[in-house]
Amino acid sequence: MATSSQRIVIVGGGFAGLWATRALRAAPVSILLIDRANHHLFQPLLYQVATAGLSSPDIAAPLRHILRGQKNVEVRLATVERIEPDVRRVNLDDGSVVEYDTLLLASGATHAYFGHDDWAPFAPGLKTLDDALRLRRRLLLAFEHAEAETDPAKREAWLSFAIVGGGPTGVELAGTLAEIARHTLKREFRHIDPASARVRLIEAGLRILSSFPESLSAKARKQLERLGVEVITGSPVEAIDAQGYRSGGVFVPARTVVWAAGVAASPLARSLGVELDRAGRVRVLPDLTVPGYPEIFVAGDLATVVQDGKPVPGVAPGAKQMGNYVARVIRDRLAGRPPPPSFRYQDYGNLATIGRMAAIVDVHGVKLSGALAWWFWLAAHVFFLIGFRNRLSVLINWAIAYWSYQRSARIIIGHKGPIDRATETEAR
Repeated sequence: MATSSQRIVIVGGGFAGLWATRALRAAPVSILLIDRANHHLFQPLLYQVATAGLSSPDIAAPLRHILRGQKNVEVRLATVERIEPDVRRVNLDDGSVVEYDTLLLASGATHAYFGHDDWAPFAPGLKTLDDALRLRRRLLLAFEHAEAETDPAKREAWLSFAIVGGGPTGVELAGTLAEIARHTLKREFRHIDPASARVRLIEAGLRILSSFPESLSAKARKQLERLGVEVITGSPVEAIDAQGYRSGGVFVPARTVVWAAGVAASPLARSLGVELDRAGRVRVLPDLTVPGYPEIFVAGDLATVVQDGKPVPGVAPGAKQMGNYVARVIRDRLAGRPPPPSFRYQDYGNLATIGRMAAIVDVHGVKLSGALAWWFWLAAHVFFLIGFRNRLSVLINWAIAYWSYQRSARIIIGHKGPIDRATETEAR
């Protein structure tokens, strides 16, 4: 590892943290990159792992491998428990302490249940590979339980799926799950018809995909309904348990509920002792530093950046741009140059896939839907994957799925954990 008087600690190997690290490859600094996982994850395709379309290595790569040629970086597998900004120290879960000259916090976000954390065991979210693998197991086991169930009402509950949240993740999950039920599992069961499964997408707002123009949102809804998804808007969920959910005062039996409705910033931000927004994100200054601490930067989902009266969206391009910007500020400081202009997010557009040959695209005023939008979405996501192997593997798997409707990662692994047993016991 290169020696330097400037010690930079970067917490989080996601888009913001990794892009900042790589942008400092030629800088005379020593970088310590800390992450609780040993890999960088391409989160936009995480739902594909959860729905058995791709395997974990297709959308993730080891951080050590990505950074193997960058001599000024050391990777540490650890969880950061708290920051001590006044003495410039980072406390790790193993009891060790790391000192820094400059700190970048890019530890991302977690699930937000809007004050109903007790729903979490019954409505898992999707943020990590562990989440995706647990959700994949849960989705596939629902059909297995339905096959073994002799009581018609209980069988119907096992074949009832609810996705809470009409953003891109919820839409992508709902559309893909409908395709699995109607095509992938066709003729594989003897006592149930998987196509009879009911997939509901529940959105508290008046329309799904509210970040898109209203015309594209309406087209997305029609495409979902053509796939067999029941789209329910203007109806917030009021309760969730092991047997189903309640919305609009009506209880709906559904043994599989997935949470895609909200995110909250990593709790690490609270240890800074500065002002946070309602989601727990840090209100950073225009150069992405923390008020009162010019040596601490915050980027990605952990930062609140307001631009033209609106917050910068928590999407991968925004996190990458923040990471690159932080690296630029650090390089200018080291060189004694004036700081760059305030951070400004460049919005390259919005994409969401709905299902086979169905997607919507909004890029610089160009609005697409249907098959053309789907091809555009596919090309964009393959292009931004890290590594040739990942791109090739994803293309092969998607080609097979396109022609055969088969999903290559449809293997149930793992044993029942405490949450599985708890939810099954409560449902009995």
